[in-house]
Amino acid sequence: MSEETAPLVVETRALTRRYAGVDVLSEVSVRVPAGRKVALIGSNGAGKTTLLSLLSTLVQPTSGEAWIAGHSLRGRSAALRRSLGVLRHSPMLYEALSPLENLAFFARLYDVPAAPARIEELLRLLGLWRRRYEPVAILSRGTHQRLSIARALIHRPPVLLVDEPETGLDPDGIALLDEVMLRAPGVTVLAATHRVDRIDAWADGVIRLDRGRVVEDTVSPPAPVAPAVSA
Repeated sequence: MSEETAPLVVETRALTRRYAGVDVLSEVSVRVPAGRKVALIGSNGAGKTTLLSLLSTLVQPTSGEAWIAGHSLRGRSAALRRSLGVLRHSPMLYEALSPLENLAFFARLYDVPAAPARIEELLRLLGLWRRRYEPVAILSRGTHQRLSIARALIHRPPVLLVDEPETGLDPDGIALLDEVMLRAPGVTVLAATHRVDRIDAWADGVIRLDRGRVVEDTVSPPAPVAPAVSA
């Protein structure tokens, strides 16, 4: 399937978020076809995390519209959330629980079929099986990040929204990140990163933000042109 015919999986139209009268994100319109791996880049404060927070329903837009896998962002539906795997800059884990217990909790949340097998698969894949019973609180930052990757993938989402995924990972961890998340076949990825030196390793397109606006977009196909209306 060509990019021209691939369905859009992420689409925003004039998406805006305003804090205290200031537009942190201003009229962002992007169109991401299915299966694309997109690097979201820009300096600190450019709006990358705000855009991902809006798309993941953690923050509501001030104005504008967005759709994920055909689901309206404003609906904030369970179907929308099931379409998403989210990896934030800070881990979204329960530190008093073990890796096994964390994944079991999120598997129940998403009604993951054959959950024990899926949990074991991810823990082994990410090198966490031997530490599956230890409290997350005593584990290293890199181990937290590996477990956060497993949590984001537990329900096999078609769309991944990722914020600074390399945080805390050693070279082996980064290789796993690329294999299981950033280059996952058939999955649409939008990942904010400062590691522009690594973009060529996984991304096939770039969206650059500056002061809350899109200043470069190598991903979005042209919007369809409305047919002319005769007088």
